[in-house]
Amino acid sequence: VMLVELLFQAACVSLLLSSGQARGYPGRKKPGSFAVERRRGGPHVCFPGSGSGCCPGWMLSPGSGKCTLPLCSFGCGGGSCVAPNLCLCPDGEQGITCPDPPGTCGEYGCDLACNHGGCQEVARVCPVGFSMAETPTGVRCTGERRRERPHGSGQPQARIPNPGVPRVPPDIDECRSGACEGLCVNTEGGFVCQCGPGRELATDRRSCRDMDECQATPCQHRCENSVGSYRCSCRPGYQLHGNRHSCL
Repeated sequence: VMLVELLFQAACVSLLLSSGQARGYPGRKKPGSFAVERRRGGPHVCFPGSGSGCCPGWMLSPGSGKCTLPLCSFGCGGGSCVAPNLCLCPDGEQGITCPDPPGTCGEYGCDLACNHGGCQEVARVCPVGFSMAETPTGVRCTGERRRERPHGSGQPQARIPNPGVPRVPPDIDECRSGACEGLCVNTEGGFVCQCGPGRELATDRRSCRDMDECQATPCQHRCENSVGSYRCSCRPGYQLHGNRHSCL
């Protein structure tokens, strides 16, 4: 089994060939045609005759159709999968896995959400007909396509596995639910809250609180914080400069 795996891995190419490196391989009719095919297919694609698809440890990237997403068999906990079975952890360490961060990930917990992208406190809900699945980019909604039955047929629709890249529905816009007190920026699989001038995110990362601008010492003498702003004043015997910060 190990010999077969080594031969299978040896039949994979991880680097693209430049136009000046085009060359033929035994058994192909047109010299150089395989190099052209490799440039179009991208890295980590297996040679003909050794199987189809990506090299071991790689999978197709949704949308691009190229084998550029690494697979980490043991999960990366709170880190991210950067190469086959190689995780980059939040503390900068690398290994085959990373510890899970504290907390939960929405209603599903960290068992589903922490493999590659880290734990995010965002509830994920898939449309009807789709199910949760882990991919190198995090939790995704995958499913099966249905084969249309003939008009008037009483036979149930047959479920056919979707070949190739898993079927991924459009990203759900969590911002529509009013998740943020301030500005909500939708991201793939989550969202980010932002606050306006003079305000900052609270510890829950969703609500906004007044920012104490006086902590930055903008005034020469006295600083009085206010909602969304601040006001400078001077000690007795001094008057405020036209720049509203210095005292004369």
